[in-house]
Amino acid sequence: MELSGYINKTRLIDTFLELVKVNSPSFKEGAIGELLRKKLEKAGCSVEFQEYDGSFNILAFKTGTIPNIPPLILSGHMDTIEPTEGITFSAENGVIRTTGKTVLGADDKSALAEILEALAILEERDLPHGDLEIVFSSAEEKGLCGAKNLEFSKLHGTHALVLDSSGPVGSLVFAAPTHITYEVKITGKAAHAGIEPEKGISAIRTAAKIISRVPDGRIDDETTANIGVINGGTATNVVPKETVVRGEIRSHNKETLKRIRSDIFDHARRAAKEDRAQMEISESEEYRSFRIEEDEPFLSFMNGVFRDCGIEPSLIKSGGGSDASVFHDEGIMAVNLSTGMQGAHSTEEFIETKDLVNGCLVVLKTVLEFGLFVKKG
Repeated sequence: MELSGYINKTRLIDTFLELVKVNSPSFKEGAIGELLRKKLEKAGCSVEFQEYDGSFNILAFKTGTIPNIPPLILSGHMDTIEPTEGITFSAENGVIRTTGKTVLGADDKSALAEILEALAILEERDLPHGDLEIVFSSAEEKGLCGAKNLEFSKLHGTHALVLDSSGPVGSLVFAAPTHITYEVKITGKAAHAGIEPEKGISAIRTAAKIISRVPDGRIDDETTANIGVINGGTATNVVPKETVVRGEIRSHNKETLKRIRSDIFDHARRAAKEDRAQMEISESEEYRSFRIEEDEPFLSFMNGVFRDCGIEPSLIKSGGGSDASVFHDEGIMAVNLSTGMQGAHSTEEFIETKDLVNGCLVVLKTVLEFGLFVKKG
């Protein structure tokens, strides 16, 4: 029997829909965590809940049947963006999609379903494989919080499949950017806007001056910048004393990111000085960039896995982050794979059932062939 024949398509789709029906926004993964615990244990895994301030990660371990093979890590995240409360969807003609009132949650429940089906097949078919370490993280959508709080000391694998990329199955993310977020707090001086506006210093006007001057949008093919939030003012008859501007910069190039950051902060300081306003800048690095070279053996191995599954691989440079960024920081060679989710982070999200099957097939093939890759290496 071909490997694809081992996949129980009905069970795979049912598992995905069961997961989709569970509301699991970031930091509220309790219900889906318990469901996943049951399914992992049924697939022969030992399961640990690793708690941290705010939520928890699931670490599961499945003992292999082939000795002396380093563990392979399989990873996805439990949380979804909102809205998901009262999720509704349709499943027709091989496509599962949201009906438009909520997101579908295929980001990243398609990954969870594909991994769970592969584990179930290993258990019921008793197929030969090495040890597996499964990581289901939480609050990924809120800045990779779960992965950043993961107890990596409990993991021994040095290679990982992270299933958290959009598009039809076949994409492999070989590069992701550094992502920094920043906040500019502007403090002016309040005054009555109708009686003595000249005595005030408008924090909103200073903010507008900053926003009009800083780099924004697509900077180059490796760099983006965006101001996404502005809050300020109390009433139309008050010269606004305080305004907060929040933005981000992403780049694959460390020097470009440094230059754009300096441009934005310098423009902000000059505008505040011109208006005699006070200003505070704070920033945070959400994750660091990584790049996998084309001659990396694990990347070549994964290209071969896709082709053996009848899927032409496509290497992509991502503009977003994933838990793979954190894995790389920990010295783990992680490849982020597409799961088939499309229209993620929108109320037009959907996935084709053939991609659920293909995603599971890639996971299963990787698990079964990983031992040969290790021996060749």
